[in-house]
Amino acid sequence: MSNRIATLNLDNDTVVELPVYEGTLGQDVIDIGNLGSHGVFTFDPGFTSTAACRSDITFIDGDKGILLHRGYPIQVLAEKSDHLETCYLLLEGELPNRDQKTAFENTITQHTMVNRSMEQFITGFHHDAHPMAMLCSLVGAMSSFYHDSLDITNQDHRTISAHRLIAKMPTIAAMCHKHFIGQPYIYPDNSLSYSENFLHMMFATPCEEYKIHPSISNAMDRIFLLHADHEQNASTSTVRLAGSSGANPYACVAAGIAALWGPAHGGANEAVLSMLDKIGDVSNIPEYIKKAKEKDDPFRLMGFGHRVYKNHDPRATVMRESCNEVLGVLGLENDPLFKLAKELERIALEDEYFVEKKLYPNVDFYSGIILKALGIPVEMFTVIFATGRTVGWIAHWNEMLRNPYRIGRPRQLYTGSDTRDFPPIEQRS
Repeated sequence: MSNRIATLNLDNDTVVELPVYEGTLGQDVIDIGNLGSHGVFTFDPGFTSTAACRSDITFIDGDKGILLHRGYPIQVLAEKSDHLETCYLLLEGELPNRDQKTAFENTITQHTMVNRSMEQFITGFHHDAHPMAMLCSLVGAMSSFYHDSLDITNQDHRTISAHRLIAKMPTIAAMCHKHFIGQPYIYPDNSLSYSENFLHMMFATPCEEYKIHPSISNAMDRIFLLHADHEQNASTSTVRLAGSSGANPYACVAAGIAALWGPAHGGANEAVLSMLDKIGDVSNIPEYIKKAKEKDDPFRLMGFGHRVYKNHDPRATVMRESCNEVLGVLGLENDPLFKLAKELERIALEDEYFVEKKLYPNVDFYSGIILKALGIPVEMFTVIFATGRTVGWIAHWNEMLRNPYRIGRPRQLYTGSDTRDFPPIEQRS
């Protein structure tokens, strides 16, 4: 309960008392839920100053560059944990003991296959269909296969759905890739780890085995882990909003995928590669740096700075290590594109303009370089983001359903016409 009250003077005769709540960390929150009874609503485009829910999953302090999952710093998880253990943490609220970790990993491994009808479904897409279009459709269609566990009021059903989504998303993502490039689908290999299995399904063919280098599988695991959750972003908020209507988990995650597809959300690492291609060569960097500094020039350095983080992106330092390691393993340190990227990174970390404005390389800068180095088409970048983010979406969906909630129904400031008479057509100008 709140022990503080904020007062709002609507007019000389009306004073509204609003409870003030304190979270464990972060800003205090003013409860404005009863404003509607006084005939007014708040106006907050983009919900930048509105808390739509209570949550104990993830905390971000953008000014200090802090990202916590259930209280654990993201850097610590990236160093000491792995993606599946972080999935368990996000879903269950605590780190697993040894037996719980083994049981969870076995459960995910045993659910990696998809129904054969999914293969027939995906073959109906045009050969060059965007992988995100396929992913969104396939995930939404999953609800037609699992009628045994769609009761959203049943915690056991929600857990089964969570496990199925986490397990099958890499398989579906790899199928989208294979269809996009015209190769046969590769089935999961349950002897492999989560990230190894994904790489195996992405790059193996019936005529050639894919040798998985530990540094590459570790880098992929980190990409999944570092994208696992990011608080109430656009796609997670979309999943919660869809879930508030009572929609099934597959429909909710498909809605999240659709929101992630937008270039302002999930397309940042793809934008990094487009920017590097535009710059073209190291010799052109000074020209584009100059353009980036000019306020009226539309050119922007993609992958630098972050809307949330006004300091270092805490995920970027970890991803930078993996980026350097992968380029070394693949012998790409002298590749023109990656030399260009490394020079941009050096300038951003040293140039007074970028340091002053805190435009440091973010996680998308490094993940985009890694995915490009692995030979993954840019059209697949957001699909891989969605694969990692699936656990965050389902954890927030499950958290919402575990607690009292209401269907989401934002209000509006109406600025259209007042009531008008309907004129006969011959009287219209």
